[in-house]
Amino acid sequence: MLLQLSTWTDIETYLERSKAILIPIGSTEQHGPNGLLGTDFLCPEIIAGKAAETADMLIAPTFNVGCAQHHLAFPGSISLRPSTMIAAMSDWIASFARHGFERLYWFNGHGGNIATIGAAFAEVYAGSSFSRKAGDGTELALKSKNWWQLPGVAALCREIYPVGDGLHATASEVAVTFSAYPGAARQVEMSPKIAPLGEFRDALHYRSQFPDGRIGSDPSQAAAADGERIVAAAAAALAADFKAFASGSQSGSQSGDCCGN
Repeated sequence: MLLQLSTWTDIETYLERSKAILIPIGSTEQHGPNGLLGTDFLCPEIIAGKAAETADMLIAPTFNVGCAQHHLAFPGSISLRPSTMIAAMSDWIASFARHGFERLYWFNGHGGNIATIGAAFAEVYAGSSFSRKAGDGTELALKSKNWWQLPGVAALCREIYPVGDGLHATASEVAVTFSAYPGAARQVEMSPKIAPLGEFRDALHYRSQFPDGRIGSDPSQAAAADGERIVAAAAAALAADFKAFASGSQSGSQSGDCCGN
């Protein structure tokens, strides 16, 4: 169930049976020579859509621009400052809470968002801690999960792409987007075949270190059929994880491991 394709009465009815909502969150940034600029928000969006086919799940509009300043030397990339993203997330959370949502599951597709998502949660919780008396109102639970950290997903990606999956513009994430948008698939010669690894600072430094945008990856091997396998596994795991969170049997938390820059 997509919020943007629902009426306000549909949402009112949904809230009678569930106080949980899933928000896909990612980034709009370069993903190498053959990866779509929307890869990091498309992956959670695609997986969530598949999960919703079998789960009672309300999906919010995608938060599709994140913290990606290091990609700004590549045309088409868009970034928020961390302070801007924290403010925007806080307003989204306040809006949902205003209507009675109590459990917000932020489903992330961009490693560069992890620290800022955590900071946004801290800001929201701090506001509650400083302003509310004990027992005053309902607890708001916020959860963040990276799609590649769902049970079984990383192992499947390693099985499909044992060499050259990499850290950014990965074969697995590109395959996920190709599974949903096969017309976007393209063959591009990449040199070196597997991109180097390394560190980066700002946008110009990143581009000097990784001229075609990739980090440790060979996304030329990405295939739509592989993406379909990854989406199916991730969607099943997401449906179970969201159900546990929505029921209250799982507390709010946030994922800390970083990849998918």
